[in-house]
Amino acid sequence: MSEILVPDLGESISEGTIYKWLVKEGDTVGQGDVLAELETDKVNLEISAEVEGVISSILRQAGENVAVGEAIGIIGAASGSAPQAAESKAPEAAPASGSVAAAAPVAAPEVAVAGGESPAALASPGARKLARERGIDLGDVSARDPIGRIGQADVSGHGAAAPQAAAPVAPAAQAKPEPAKPAAGKAAPEDGKNVERKRMSRRRLTIASRLVEAQQTAAMLTTFNEVDMTAILDIRKRRKDAFKEKHEVGLGFMSFFTKAVIGALKTYPLLNAEIDGEDLVVKKFYDIGIAVAAKEGLVVPVVRDADRLSFPEIERQIGELASKARANTLSLSELQGGTFTITNGGVFGSLLSTPILNTPQVGILGMHKIQLRPIALDEERTVNRPMMYIALSYDHRIVDGSEAVSFLVKVKELLEDPEALLLEG
Repeated sequence: MSEILVPDLGESISEGTIYKWLVKEGDTVGQGDVLAELETDKVNLEISAEVEGVISSILRQAGENVAVGEAIGIIGAASGSAPQAAESKAPEAAPASGSVAAAAPVAAPEVAVAGGESPAALASPGARKLARERGIDLGDVSARDPIGRIGQADVSGHGAAAPQAAAPVAPAAQAKPEPAKPAAGKAAPEDGKNVERKRMSRRRLTIASRLVEAQQTAAMLTTFNEVDMTAILDIRKRRKDAFKEKHEVGLGFMSFFTKAVIGALKTYPLLNAEIDGEDLVVKKFYDIGIAVAAKEGLVVPVVRDADRLSFPEIERQIGELASKARANTLSLSELQGGTFTITNGGVFGSLLSTPILNTPQVGILGMHKIQLRPIALDEERTVNRPMMYIALSYDHRIVDGSEAVSFLVKVKELLEDPEALLLEG
C-alpha cells in the first residue's frame, strides 16, 4: 500500500486545490501515470503514481484544499498480489458471520497505526483548522481513510450530522431555521431572481488578492502618451514575409515594445527596481514579463535576459510562453522573477486603460488598440496616422513623476524611430 502525496509545489507555495481526478477508485495504474491535476496559485501541476497498483481509496475530492505532503489517496497492491496478502492476513481474523468478519481486517490496521497517536496528530492541517472553527472534537470524528487520517471532508460530514443529532434535545432550535446557502451552480431563491453561484478558482482568488494588495501597498500612479505606429507598421509590411521565411516566426509588435522598454529601463533604471523593506534593489538584468490572458485567468510568463535576445528570439519565446499559458502547462520557474511587465489590452479592443502593478515590480506598460486619428503636422497640415495610446503605471514611492514621464517619452521615441530602437538593442 502506498499513499498518494501532494508533492513539493515550489518556493512560497504550501498548499493547492485538487482541480480534478483523472482516475477513480478501482482503476489499475502504472508507475508514472498521471492521477490528478492540482491547482496552485500560479499553475496547475500533475500528480503521478510513484508505484503501480490499484486505486483503493480517494481521500480528497476535487475542489478540496490540500497541503504539501498530505495524503490524498491510497494505491493498493495490484490484483496479482492481492490473494497472497489475503492469505497472510486470514489466520489473524477470527471466524465470524455477517459483516463483522469483513470489518475486522479493516479495523485492525487502523488501531495498529493509530495506537498512541492523538486524533489531532492524525488530522490534516485543513481538518484541524476546520474543527477549531466549528468547535468539533477531533476524537468524535470518524475517518474514511483506511490508515486513520482525518481530512476536511470527514470534519465537514461530522459537522453536517451534528444538528440532526441535537434536534431531539433542543427542538426549539428548529423553530427558525436559517435559509440554506445555495450550492455552487444552483439558482438562489432570493426575490425570485435567477442567479448562478460559482466557486472562484484558486488562481482567480490569488489574482484578486494580488491586485488588491498592489493598490493597497503601492503609491500607484499612471501616466499616458501616444505613439505614431507608422514606421513600425511599414517595417512589418515590408519585412514580415522575409522575416517569417528566415526565422520561422512572425514579426509582431511585442518584440518592438520589449526592445523599447529595455532601452528606456537602461536610461531610467529605477523602473527596473523593487522595494525590499527599507532598501531599494535596482536590478541590472532585464527579465520582462508578458501578460497573457488564459482561460483560468491572467498569467505573466517571463522572457529571461530579454536584452540579450534578437527580435526573432523574443518573438519565438513570447509565442511559446503564450501557447503554454493557454494550454495551462507553464512551469513555476517561467512565472517567477520578472523585473518589468508589458500588457496588451489592445488585442481585445481596449483604447485606454490604467494597468495595475505586478508587485513587487514598480512599473508596468500598457499597450492599446491602434486606431487611425487625425494628427496635425503643422498649422496647415493634418493627416490620418495609426496611433496607439500607451500607459505607464508606476510606484510613486521610488519613481518620481518626471522620471516616469521621461521613461514613457523614451519608449515613444524608440518606437517611432525603429533605427534608434535597433541601435539601443
